[in-house]
Amino acid sequence: MNAMTGENYFTVEPEHQNDESAIEMLLDAAFGPNRLVKTSYRLRDGQEPEAGLALTLRHGEELCGTIRFWPIEVGPGRSALLLGPLAVHPDHHGHGGGQMLMRIGLEQAKGQGHGLVFLVGDLPYYSKAGFKAVPKGRVLMPGPFDSDRLLYQELIAGSFNGVAGMMQIPANS
Repeated sequence: MNAMTGENYFTVEPEHQNDESAIEMLLDAAFGPNRLVKTSYRLRDGQEPEAGLALTLRHGEELCGTIRFWPIEVGPGRSALLLGPLAVHPDHHGHGGGQMLMRIGLEQAKGQGHGLVFLVGDLPYYSKAGFKAVPKGRVLMPGPFDSDRLLYQELIAGSFNGVAGMMQIPANS
């Protein structure tokens, strides 16, 4: 899973247990420490990322990007994934690493049989990977969120049909 962009060479690898501190430093650099108060983090509390869907972006030995997918339910019993955070170290912006992480992560999620992914982010950036805006009021989050930034992508056609309600941690967790 390699890509050459400009002069940078990236490798996407599964996240390793010893990556945690480097990932936390990367996320602080990308989003600041206030990231932990966002509503999307409430859907991750006490959870582990979906197995096989916590990936890192590396330039040589340097960990310079991360993406994770989390199991959620929307409404009564509709399984989905919550993408995030997706981050690339500022020193590596503009070389396609974020889009590469997303593309590979979404391909792996689809390969595992997942049909639907949500995220909170900027539509102009995420639409490049196929995300669309959730119709206002159709899906809610358990706390304050900007409904204009709530996005979704069907990995399996029709998986968004009939989905409505509150995002929540899966009942079986």
